[in-house]
Amino acid sequence: MARCRLLLFVAALSSIFGLLHASAGEADPIYSACVDQCEKTGCVGDECSQHCNFTSGGIPIDGPWYLQEPLYLRWKQWDCLSDCRYHCMLAREDERKKVGLKPVKYHGKWPFQRVNGIQEPVSAALSALNLAVQFHGWVSFFIFVNYKLPFRPNKKPFYEYTGLWHIYAVFAMNSCFWSVVFHSRYVDLTEKLDCSSAVALLGFSLILAVLRVFNVTDEAARVMVSAPLVAFVTTHILYLNCYQLDYGLNMKVCLGMGTLQLILWAVWAGATRHPSRWKLWVVVIGGALAALLEIYDFPPYRGFVDAHALWHATTIPLTYLWWNFVRDDSEFRTTTLIKKAK
Repeated sequence: MARCRLLLFVAALSSIFGLLHASAGEADPIYSACVDQCEKTGCVGDECSQHCNFTSGGIPIDGPWYLQEPLYLRWKQWDCLSDCRYHCMLAREDERKKVGLKPVKYHGKWPFQRVNGIQEPVSAALSALNLAVQFHGWVSFFIFVNYKLPFRPNKKPFYEYTGLWHIYAVFAMNSCFWSVVFHSRYVDLTEKLDCSSAVALLGFSLILAVLRVFNVTDEAARVMVSAPLVAFVTTHILYLNCYQLDYGLNMKVCLGMGTLQLILWAVWAGATRHPSRWKLWVVVIGGALAALLEIYDFPPYRGFVDAHALWHATTIPLTYLWWNFVRDDSEFRTTTLIKKAK
């Protein structure tokens, strides 16, 4: 008897802790009852989900095999439960709005309006545009360094950071790509890939900032500077993927690495006589202001535009200006080295 009471106590305690960690929306009993009812009937009011007629493998519950759900729908991994949660969330938010209540988060996410199965269409579109700007910036830098600037006698560029900027471009485009995927459909895998790629980009950009600001050109010195940062970033990514996807910790790590490199670039821009330092100032100040959007979170306007979407929007012109600065820096550094050689 005592053992049964102990088990009941542990179960009750676990439930309490689960509610404490749950978002306000999913803890709402009306929302929970709606999801339970929808899973049985497949409908929320007049809105019915076709996914409730299929199993998780896309096979119809009542019908022959050739009536399987089309691939163009199955890749999004929508199922009965996710559809029920979505429609119940919208229905509950309509009820809350009528009585003057503000939107709340459901399962850690704001109530967004889907468009063709895409969960955050504005953020996904802006991430795709940022990817295009990153690609354009990298290609323009590649062409400028390889076809417009002179080379050393050994056929290598004068600009010692060319290879590092190519690696940076790969990290940046990878981060944008997984941002598009995650905002289109967030599941555990896409969420981890989005977080990991963002951390990897911030980590490498911090390494690049340290090497460029302190003008570290010796290969051995670069390895010694980079090794501790690589170890830290790798450990953090493994922690997020293999132990716990801690949003609070990840936000602190990302803000810490981002703030540190902004400070480095700002001090360097103030101390150097770089001809394009004004571009760097704009990127630094704009990046700092954009970071506030990541800290200050608010519900999506009309179910589409939230603080994170605005952050994506601000990064597009900053990215374009950033690659302009990189090209100018390669020209400035090449000109300086040629003058010293003479």
